[in-house]
Amino acid sequence: MEVEKKNKVYGLLGRAIGYSFSRGYFTEKFEKLEIEDSEYVNFDIPSIEDFPTVIKKQQAQLHGMNVTIPYKQEVIPFLDKLDKTAKKIGAVNTIKFTKKGLLKGYNTDVVGFENSLTPFLKNHHKRALILGTGGASKAIAFSLKRLGIKYRFVSRNPLKKKEISYDSITEKTMKNYTILINSSPVGTFPDVHLMPQIPYIWITDQHLLFDLIYNPSETSFLKEGKKKGAAIKNGLQMLELQAEESWRIWNQ
Repeated sequence: MEVEKKNKVYGLLGRAIGYSFSRGYFTEKFEKLEIEDSEYVNFDIPSIEDFPTVIKKQQAQLHGMNVTIPYKQEVIPFLDKLDKTAKKIGAVNTIKFTKKGLLKGYNTDVVGFENSLTPFLKNHHKRALILGTGGASKAIAFSLKRLGIKYRFVSRNPLKKKEISYDSITEKTMKNYTILINSSPVGTFPDVHLMPQIPYIWITDQHLLFDLIYNPSETSFLKEGKKKGAAIKNGLQMLELQAEESWRIWNQ
């Protein structure tokens, strides 16, 4: 996975990430700021076991990485240090390569999500359902806790205390949980016809639907909420905010 030699290399670690937001965002950022000594590339690897090879090839140039599905949790054993927030969450989406050659993990999803969600919150938004239990869901749960919003995870295979199944969501559940957050990849391009299997019939204008997906800009999940008069928000602003926070960390 060779890249053109630059003084500074940044990138995205993930699997099947050709669609990714990050590379385009940072490439455009470098052009606007006339940063000519830096490049942002995709490190698309089939297994996290390939991560050390990526590092070895680019160690001298690497300054920072973003991490996406499915490696936000899997990458942690390969890091030397974790930021306090990332440690509490148990998921990493940003890696800084320090001057001492150490790899330090951070989670900027928290900043992105909180600042994106907060303007939409009303007094009745006291409980949330987090759809999906992957790495991104951990940052969402951490943020909701800080905001004083109670939450439960919705999983296809609920195993833990705070998890329920999609099949167990009732009218009462939907009435009590007025924030619905899709942290799963269901509905991402090209599978835009798909959406989480929740009872949309009980969504009202009191609900807020937040989808971490940004492509398409209006997922089937959000469209169903919109039909019912609910407030809706996609994940684009969250991605932009977390990207800027990553950039701040890499350059502090």
